[in-house]
Amino acid sequence: MNGESVIFWVTAFFAIVGAVGMIASRKAVHSALWVAFAMVNLAILYFSLEAPFLGTTQIVVYTGAVMMLFLFVLMIVGVDSSDSLLETIKGQRLLAILFAFSFGGMLVAGITSNGPAKVVGLTAANTESGGNMQGLSQLIFGKYLLAFEATSALLITAALGAMVLAHRERWTPRKTQDQLQRERTLSGHPTPLPTPGVLARHNSVDTPALLPDGTASEISLPAPFRGTSEVESGPTEVTK
Repeated sequence: MNGESVIFWVTAFFAIVGAVGMIASRKAVHSALWVAFAMVNLAILYFSLEAPFLGTTQIVVYTGAVMMLFLFVLMIVGVDSSDSLLETIKGQRLLAILFAFSFGGMLVAGITSNGPAKVVGLTAANTESGGNMQGLSQLIFGKYLLAFEATSALLITAALGAMVLAHRERWTPRKTQDQLQRERTLSGHPTPLPTPGVLARHNSVDTPALLPDGTASEISLPAPFRGTSEVESGPTEVTK
């Protein structure tokens, strides 16, 4: 086994681990990280096959741009693990399982139907097409044009599906500024309470503060002083 075979089996194994981790993870952020891990291993495979353009594109565009964009959106919006278990569209799990088995069967059938092609090497293929970029252009926009367009349509469908799944219906009206302010002042003190010693005979932590109506506020004292004989009594009314 040469070095190229070792790189292939190691990176292929880690790519499969990343794919399985993406499916098995219960948190969307972890799934995105597993996908990025699988894409990095695919980029290493491209580099080992002497395809630097595809390897660089895999890292810069897909791993560095697309997946990191998904990751930042998930971290900013926030998707709870309990939310991902709720089906906003009924029957989507069954359809997803059927589609996965159908797509896997088509993929296996397509690979096994073609016999092993004769390997000519990347240098010979580039020389025949006039360069690496020219060869990729001929394959993408020529021989595999239908597959390329189908993949782009699949990506657009996935983006629309993600928008539908992430959409949340608002069952209650949005709270107004007045309602939020009233909720914050349910304790009866819109402003912070005065500190101990304020409007008292002396500045001491064992002297309760006085409220605007002249009564002492025992909750202004530290917890060890409350309800003890060490509390100093302040004036009965505010001096004007």
